[in-house]
Amino acid sequence: MGLNQAALFDLDGVVVDTETQYSVFWGKVGEKFHPEIENFNYIIKGNTLNQIYDKYFPDESVRKQISKALDYFENHMRYEYINGVMEFIGSLRVQGIKTAVVTSSNDMKMGILYGVHPDFKGMFDAIVTADMISKSKPDPECFLLGARLLGCAPSNCFVFEDSLAGLTAGRAAGMTVIGLSTTHPAERISALADHVIADFSGFTVDEMEQIRMERLN
Repeated sequence: MGLNQAALFDLDGVVVDTETQYSVFWGKVGEKFHPEIENFNYIIKGNTLNQIYDKYFPDESVRKQISKALDYFENHMRYEYINGVMEFIGSLRVQGIKTAVVTSSNDMKMGILYGVHPDFKGMFDAIVTADMISKSKPDPECFLLGARLLGCAPSNCFVFEDSLAGLTAGRAAGMTVIGLSTTHPAERISALADHVIADFSGFTVDEMEQIRMERLN
């Protein structure tokens, strides 16, 4: 491993354990506004709020209802870290591997997170949010931007993702993709990832590099 490598982390379901909470919120939204769409809360995972609105909620009054409810929800939800992620990020930084968060969350939501975890920003070399991109996952734009900000070639980057859209984006970016089975079962995401882990407990930098080498060979 070296100074020209980077690890790019999705946020929800990868760094913070929020996906189950979002599933409940968007499940209720789906039941209220789109009862004809089965598993609405899983269909929209990995998408930005603007993308969700553009595709499913053209009515401005409905958008305002959802935004108000979402603002309250995000201000009161729990932002607990995924098991082992802080230790793993620390080990990356010790070895000189750059780190970034690449999330579909907007700057407003990130501001709430920074309030809960004041040390969060200092743990990463870059943070890419929905407000910095024009195309949402599964488009690879966000991960390619993260690589550029860190000065690393995509082939030297690792993506940690839990959503189907995010895993697809990582693959499209030409990066080594490690899936987390925090949102979908391992068998659902294995075809989109080079390796799947349940969380970061016991996961090492050496294992990460081994996954990359096996992918390249």
